[in-house]
Amino acid sequence: MAIVKPSRQTTMWSTPSTAPAETQRLAATLAARRTALAHALDGLAAEVGLLGEVAHCLLATLRAGRKLLVAGNGGSAAEAQHFAAELVGRFQRERRPYAAIALTADTATLTAVANDYGYAEVFARQVRALGQPGDLLLAFSTSGESENVVRAALAARSLGMHVVAITGARESRLGAVADLVVRVAANDPAVTQELHLVLTHALCDCVEAALAAELA
Repeated sequence: MAIVKPSRQTTMWSTPSTAPAETQRLAATLAARRTALAHALDGLAAEVGLLGEVAHCLLATLRAGRKLLVAGNGGSAAEAQHFAAELVGRFQRERRPYAAIALTADTATLTAVANDYGYAEVFARQVRALGQPGDLLLAFSTSGESENVVRAALAARSLGMHVVAITGARESRLGAVADLVVRVAANDPAVTQELHLVLTHALCDCVEAALAAELA
């Protein structure tokens, strides 16, 4: 089959001979992001002891046959589903699935609760329905101030669950009610969310490696 390349006249996005403003902006954005991520990663490396405590909490929960509930809004909702998917599916190793539920994934429940009780209750009500003593709530929040996530953490504590919060740089209401809080050293919400992805992969790798080794 012959592949015919469109002529320059018929290509809507023909590249001009000089770098357009978009290219310059992307170059500047990537350079700034490299600097911001390097600074934030240095901050995480300095908190490796705290990250070890979070990993230990995750491991203790799963070793005890308990489950992980994960929550967040917007980009943090996507991260909650990502975290749960890595544990139920797999990250890098073949092993048994681990019990993890993203409270952001069931649109029927989310919209029913929001409609009947208000958006502030969408996670807390699920926590009260699904949570048991010894389970763990992992809460992602860039600001640490999302009312529905804070209420979920309070509901979890009332049930005898453990709470781990992963937030942005500042102190927050969510961090105040969590057993452990990881505050990412970034002021830009986009950088914060990118570091939350790094934490997701790092923690899932640690948990998976430890549990898979026990079953080997």
